[in-house]
Amino acid sequence: MSFKWLKHYMPRSLYGRAALILVLPVVTLQLVISIGIVQRHFEKVTEQMTRSVSLDLQYVQDAVNASPDLTDLMAVEERVATPLGLTLTVPASGMPTSGERRWFDLTGGVVERTLHETMSELGPVVLPNTSRVELWFDSAHGPMLIEFQRWRVSASNPHQLLVWLIVLGALMTLIAYFYLRNQLRPIKRLAAASTEYGRGHVVPYHPAGANEVRAAGHAFLDMRNRIERQTHTRTMMLSGVSHDLRTPLTRLRLGLGMMDEDEAAPLVRDVDDMQGLLDAFLDFARGDAEGEAEMVDPIALAATILADGERMGQAVTAGVMEGGGEVALRPLAIRRALENLIGNALRYASNARLTVSMTPKALVFCVEDDGPGIPAEQREDAVRPFTRLDPARNQDRGTGVGLGLAIVEDIARAHGGLLRLGESADMGGLKAEIVLAR
Repeated sequence: MSFKWLKHYMPRSLYGRAALILVLPVVTLQLVISIGIVQRHFEKVTEQMTRSVSLDLQYVQDAVNASPDLTDLMAVEERVATPLGLTLTVPASGMPTSGERRWFDLTGGVVERTLHETMSELGPVVLPNTSRVELWFDSAHGPMLIEFQRWRVSASNPHQLLVWLIVLGALMTLIAYFYLRNQLRPIKRLAAASTEYGRGHVVPYHPAGANEVRAAGHAFLDMRNRIERQTHTRTMMLSGVSHDLRTPLTRLRLGLGMMDEDEAAPLVRDVDDMQGLLDAFLDFARGDAEGEAEMVDPIALAATILADGERMGQAVTAGVMEGGGEVALRPLAIRRALENLIGNALRYASNARLTVSMTPKALVFCVEDDGPGIPAEQREDAVRPFTRLDPARNQDRGTGVGLGLAIVEDIARAHGGLLRLGESADMGGLKAEIVLAR
């Protein structure tokens, strides 16, 4: 039997599921006790008490039917009914046609049923409240009314046990909730630290809580430290290699400057290409390590990038700038990512456009161009390091090594976002979006 349909109705949060695990057994236990034990217990007690009172009622009824006149009836009331705690009225007027009982009177139905089973000539049974019982009979002297206290046929305040169950259950549930919240707080702190690290922020975290939660916390810290060491090692290695290669490249450039210009021109281009490769390696090695997160106005940052592009003669225009406010970003990293997207677009297209969209939940930087674009089936490969898509992008039009989009994706992930590639609806070329959660 499959219970997959039940998952749609389950709470999503850890607090909700833990509360459900805590409350459901308590509520089930209370229902079982209330219905399976309490109700049957009160029914049996009420039935026994009613049968005891019915013996007194039957005795009074027989005495009334045996009385020849009104004087004997008064003697029956004084000598029999009053000592038994019964109020007798014979003959009585206003006999109802049917019984009366409130809908929430749980034991009233048992009283009425038991009285009809044990007594003959019993008419309507009226239970107006929890304190009085009115019984109507057909006697030899006309309608007869017998009244007595309700506590003689059913337990008084039967709801008290249910109230105690509910109150104590709610109190124990509240105490357990506070205890459970303290146990779940370290898990939430671990989740928050993991989320922030996924966004490129290293926040202080100290393992706490139960042994299993502490073990998970220490494992997270070990993993974070290993990643930090690997990132630092990668950056140092590529930076060292690139730095060491700059000296021989400089000597080559000086040597080529002494050669004939026509012969040295192709070699100078090769040296420039190698210099560009080294710069790309350095950008990829730095990744998201440049700068600390700070509150930045994305629209103002985009305006600065567009102004710099205009001074450099780049054919990049401003699109729609929606929203406002400041967002926690690493401005140098975001600037490098957008400049890579713009440079990549203008390498294969004639025009590019930068758009910024801010919503309460997301921040989107979008760069579109009118170039050949990237086929949908190759977009996943396009963001891999050192990958070039010759069918989509003409390799003769640039000297890239396939690190531009990889750098952009690395920066987007460091901010807890993603790089999304698509097709521009109006320009017809590639549409690259950096989507960051707010």
